[in-house]
Amino acid sequence: MKRREFLVGAVAGTAALSLPLALSRYAVAAGPEPKLLTIVRRTIEVNGKAASVFGLQQPDGSVGLRYRADDAFNLLLRNATAEPTIIHWHGLTPPWPSDGVADAPLPLMAANSERAFDFPVGRPGTYWMHAHTLQEQALLAAPLIVADPADDGRDEQEVVILLHDFSFKTPEELLAGLVPAATASEPMSGMDMDHGAHGSMDMSAGGATMDLNDIEYDAYLANDRTLDNPEIVAVERSGRVRLRIINGATATAFTIDTGELEGELIAVDGQAIEPIKGRRFPLSMGQRVDIRLELPDEAKSFPILALREGSPHRTGIILRPVGAEVTKVAMQGTEAGPVLDLVLESELRSLAPLAERTADKSFAMTLNGDMTAYKWGLGLDQPILADLGDRIEIKMTNMTMMAHPMHLHGHHFQVVAIDGRRFAGAVRDTVLVPPQRSVTIAVEADNQGQWAFHCHHLYHMAAGMMSTFGYRV
Repeated sequence: MKRREFLVGAVAGTAALSLPLALSRYAVAAGPEPKLLTIVRRTIEVNGKAASVFGLQQPDGSVGLRYRADDAFNLLLRNATAEPTIIHWHGLTPPWPSDGVADAPLPLMAANSERAFDFPVGRPGTYWMHAHTLQEQALLAAPLIVADPADDGRDEQEVVILLHDFSFKTPEELLAGLVPAATASEPMSGMDMDHGAHGSMDMSAGGATMDLNDIEYDAYLANDRTLDNPEIVAVERSGRVRLRIINGATATAFTIDTGELEGELIAVDGQAIEPIKGRRFPLSMGQRVDIRLELPDEAKSFPILALREGSPHRTGIILRPVGAEVTKVAMQGTEAGPVLDLVLESELRSLAPLAERTADKSFAMTLNGDMTAYKWGLGLDQPILADLGDRIEIKMTNMTMMAHPMHLHGHHFQVVAIDGRRFAGAVRDTVLVPPQRSVTIAVEADNQGQWAFHCHHLYHMAAGMMSTFGYRV
């Protein structure tokens, strides 16, 4: 993707629609007719101020999409805004022309245009969809849930949570505030361009400074709302809840905190794992977690929080059993959120791992960057080119002082090594590579195309941290 394609169509003024958000409920289309999904402008309230943002809605006003694993992804996407855009189906494995990356091979959708899609929806799981332009920052994102027919009849309430970071500035202003002073008259408010001083930080090996956050946002949202006015979800006492949590933030990692409730992590990026119990689960940009909760027989509310990495900011929702009171939760805690690492990643085990097999081709990728110049890149020992049926391994080594959540389009991969230590880890589509660490993934080359492979920090990607996973013609 070229830099210009990130910049077109991001946040221009148009007439706004005020739309309700109901992420936990979805309208399911019946019969052979395609579902209609419309890209719109809408107005939400953030910190008492009106904000014009994007949205993805069905005709009944429901947000996002819900399918079953045996469905066809039969969809008519309509762009009802005045800006060109394109939508990527994050976590699905469609044919390459349907992937949703500009000029690869389809152009941006023009204003007031339509585009049809029809392909097998694929594996069940928690997925999402978002603009593959800077418009992602302006909330052009929504859940995309593929239900497992095997779960039919399960006595379990589903709660979907889409996290986001929010700014009243345009994405172009945010990006301009990250580049050197030579391209701007003065630094953007809330951003310090001195290396190592971008928000909160931690110390890495050798005493070098690790950059955690390079943008200070105006708010952190869960289902479009802050903790000043959170979504309150009615649940049953002694009931079972399945949280489907999506980190749709563009530049913010979180740790999910289930508080008094012990959670059972049952899937990452929509792919089932051997369950792991806990109360805190890391979630980088683009990643998803499914957490199962068993509620006690108490008239007591339970906050489900997302703690911003390296700072006390937080967001979340409230689970409220019948008869329970709701206690206000502050938008800032008393401690900084944990710094994400690979401890949990090293413990994850897939319930459907790749077959044991020697790699046909191996590649080395170096994650490079200059925080002061705000230039980012991916270096390869050779271009990634697969033949259909290959087992591909890619070792990603992060030479920078920022973590990078690396996302591969069109495939699911398995984590098979961390810092050279081999193991059969989780199957997923986005994995975090912390500073001065390496992660190796294995991929079955079973979906021909020229697929995007990039950091899911939006501004790192826009500044060059993007490559291609290709197939020989």
